[in-house]
Amino acid sequence: MKNFEAQYSNRLLINLLPNHHFHFKKTKKKYFNFLKKQEIKGEPFYDKIGQFNKFYFPICHSIYQNKIIRNKTFVIGLSGGQGSGKSTIAEIIKIILKNYFNLNAITFSIDNFYKKNLVRKKMSKNISQLFLTRGVPGTHDLPLLTKCFKNAFKKNFKPFFVPVFNKSIDDREPKKKWKKINKRPEVIIFEGWCVGASPQSNYKLNKSINHLEKISDKKLTWRKKVNKELKNKYKKIFKLIDKLIFLKVPSFKYVFKWRLLQEKKLNSNKKESKAMNKNEIKKFIMYYERITKQMLIDLSKSADIVIGLDRKHKLNSLKFKI
Repeated sequence: MKNFEAQYSNRLLINLLPNHHFHFKKTKKKYFNFLKKQEIKGEPFYDKIGQFNKFYFPICHSIYQNKIIRNKTFVIGLSGGQGSGKSTIAEIIKIILKNYFNLNAITFSIDNFYKKNLVRKKMSKNISQLFLTRGVPGTHDLPLLTKCFKNAFKKNFKPFFVPVFNKSIDDREPKKKWKKINKRPEVIIFEGWCVGASPQSNYKLNKSINHLEKISDKKLTWRKKVNKELKNKYKKIFKLIDKLIFLKVPSFKYVFKWRLLQEKKLNSNKKESKAMNKNEIKKFIMYYERITKQMLIDLSKSADIVIGLDRKHKLNSLKFKI
């Protein structure tokens, strides 16, 4: 992939597939329609065609090149801090892969695999009260996630269902509302804030990094359990990833700012309720702070593709691992 970025100025979006112009026009139309719907929900987008040409299309072409080399379901990991735009970018990548490259792409969001509220209540009583709050490693149903991956990889494919988690009620939806996967996927976009995260050393765990850890995790029970989950069970899941994309936020303070915007969006949806206020968000992101900051250090170097975001939430840099 050496000098990959240099291939893609606006004048070099060359014919990559038969009927290039037809597929390219169709893809951009789908892309613009999707962004329009997002903007209606309150999320503005800038330099849409520039972002498409400089970022989304080159990324999808890279995925396509890697996929055709491997005769198997190709797994793309997509991670980044809360509010960085993972779900939106995952959908854009899916649109381009489907409409231009003719690949059957689906998304697995780790957020849909949270353990049920009742299970997390038991964890909060038996291990640490902090496990009542969803998000960190240990609060996901990894056996269910593993099962869904295995179902997607089967050569003798059979339709299966992927869970749906309702954040407004902090619980999993009943099975009748789960998403059905009817066709064997060629590409799985596996997105989530902690996807690809690595465990920390015991030395780093010993020092509290915020008020939540200092007051509610004095014996380090919670953070050590989270770290152990990352070291063992989550590592096995992350090994399924063929290529990892990391959305690099300017700093952790933007996680709060952009998460606040997410909650405003949630609040504007009449079907949703219980959106968090400013103080609740401040406390909530403390659960994510330790791992998010470590990911900014680790994945900025190790991810296969690093997308830099500026302070206005725009994509402003793209780096492919050589």
